[in-house]
Amino acid sequence: MTETERWHAKTLAEAACAALKKNGFEARYFETGEAAADWIDALVSKGMRVGTGGSMTLAALGLHQRLEDKGAVVLNHSRKGLGAEEKMEVMRAQLTCDLFLSGTNAVTLDGELYNIDGNGNRVAALTFGPKKTVVVVGYNKIVRDMAEAEARLELVASPLNNKRLDTGNACTKTGKCEDCKAETRICKVYSVFKRRPGKSDFTVVIVGESLGY
Repeated sequence: MTETERWHAKTLAEAACAALKKNGFEARYFETGEAAADWIDALVSKGMRVGTGGSMTLAALGLHQRLEDKGAVVLNHSRKGLGAEEKMEVMRAQLTCDLFLSGTNAVTLDGELYNIDGNGNRVAALTFGPKKTVVVVGYNKIVRDMAEAEARLELVASPLNNKRLDTGNACTKTGKCEDCKAETRICKVYSVFKRRPGKSDFTVVIVGESLGY
């Protein structure tokens, strides 16, 4: 990144962090993904049960392997080789884990989080259950408001995730949401966090790099 781009990322991230704090969230800014990963690593101890939402951001930071190497029990339903019922058991276990890590589809400059799910397991765990929740988001997902959040989902996040998962849905051909009615549709559960969920230990970490979809 150029100095100008770093300035822009930091300025937007700090504005989003300030808005998130006004809405009851803990919020932190890190210039690099490495610094964010180090901070998350320090939260984890051997034997801790750490749930992870399906997130390209977490994958980019290498957190799954890093935390497993530290001795954590990583509850990752996207792990290769899991059968359908095994995946369901992992997703249910994520709801009561010690730490739940996730990305988010968009964060607004009003301090709100916007997410879309296929099964609802990620937004369920974000809403209530885990002892501590940490959402990690690249500055590329900062948007002005909910209207821009919805537009970002339809034009960027949903088509890319559908292509990654090889769903064959209409957006994988047109590159934009077609509001399909397919059973394989992954945009079924819509969630808006306007304030920190009550009784929840919830931190949003914004990184000054482009991460995830």
